[in-house]
Amino acid sequence: MPASPQIITAISGHAISIEGNDIDTDRIIPARFLKEITFDKMGEYLFYDARFNEQNQPLSHPLNTPIAKNATILVVDDNFGCGSSREHAPQAIKRFGFDAVIGHSFAEIFAGNCKAIGIPVIQASHEALAKIRAQLQKNPSTQFNINLVSKRVSFFEESILIQIPNEHRDAFLDGTWDILSVLQSKQELAQKIDQALPYLKP
Repeated sequence: MPASPQIITAISGHAISIEGNDIDTDRIIPARFLKEITFDKMGEYLFYDARFNEQNQPLSHPLNTPIAKNATILVVDDNFGCGSSREHAPQAIKRFGFDAVIGHSFAEIFAGNCKAIGIPVIQASHEALAKIRAQLQKNPSTQFNINLVSKRVSFFEESILIQIPNEHRDAFLDGTWDILSVLQSKQELAQKIDQALPYLKP
């Protein structure tokens, strides 16, 4: 049975903050790891050069903390995902375990590549990001809830307005971001059309 398109209306979970403007895709996933023939191990390489030293020993980094193992939301700053348009960067983020990214602004191609694999890229004001980070400082185990319908992120008594391009939001809400599943779901219709139109038969 063909898979149904996956509708994404909300994302909940712990958050991890990576600070810094203009973080490019080469920092997100170093170029030497692009030789992998599949995306399977990309999550292991996320921010590798910031997380490990030359002897591959772990450094002090937000992604090396215990809470990061179960985090689903990545909090970033301005112009995140700039640089080369490598699709490995969103794949590394997804395969590490993140289901959404919140920041002030994003490189357009990076945002599109995220949408293509089901990662909502959420824009928030600097003030909103400061509130989120202040809460993470206070309690790293805070549960955050992103609602794409109401376009808000909430935690405790806070409810913060967020932005997402309308075409991205619509695609998540109706499942059309998942092109493969959409095509598979139309197989039965295609077969019926094939049977009904004699000129399509050999």
